[in-house]
Amino acid sequence: MRLLLVEDDPAMAATLQRALRGEGYAVDAVAGGTDALWSVSEIDYDVVVLDAMIPAPDGFEVCRRMREQGRWTPVLMLTARDAVPDRVRGLDAGADDYLTKPFALEELSARLRALIRRDPADRPAVLRVADLTLDPSTRSVRRGDVDIRLSPKEFELLHELMRRPDQILSRTHLIDHVWDFAYEGGSNVVDVYIRYLRDKVDRPFARDTIRTSRGVGYRIDSGA
Repeated sequence: MRLLLVEDDPAMAATLQRALRGEGYAVDAVAGGTDALWSVSEIDYDVVVLDAMIPAPDGFEVCRRMREQGRWTPVLMLTARDAVPDRVRGLDAGADDYLTKPFALEELSARLRALIRRDPADRPAVLRVADLTLDPSTRSVRRGDVDIRLSPKEFELLHELMRRPDQILSRTHLIDHVWDFAYEGGSNVVDVYIRYLRDKVDRPFARDTIRTSRGVGYRIDSGA
């Protein structure tokens, strides 16, 4: 198994290299984001161990670019930060798992084994409706060649619609699948977010992809 280690702290990198080679991995080590991106573009690694805080581009950006380029090598992100937003940022960038420093080498080894066992077919498929594409792994949306920036809730709503093209989804269904159990508002929140989505994915492109079924709900039209 060939592994790429991206870690800018020399002592930590040396410790991890010894441990991982002791586990039988062939380890390539780089210290910065630029070298990491070059390495994954040239070599088909089995897994990447990626420190979040490396010289620019940082680990979050490296992971995001990998996924954007269609590189699905499993990524285990290392971070010295234990704040929830940093963990969420890493997972949203496309990381498969993360470890917060300090960590036990035994846990690192176990998590790597679990990642390597994963079937690449488990990767979420890119959804396409006409020229609108949504990638759940990179949380990116495009209309043709144009990137569309969505809020997290807008993304989840569009994802649910695109999972079932041409199928009318009720407001109740959308609330159940997009909003969590703590949500106590009315169903008009769906109407509000549908309007937000139309303002971003339809109207700027003179499209009418998101359709209203009056009194029933919404659907995304695969022919629009």
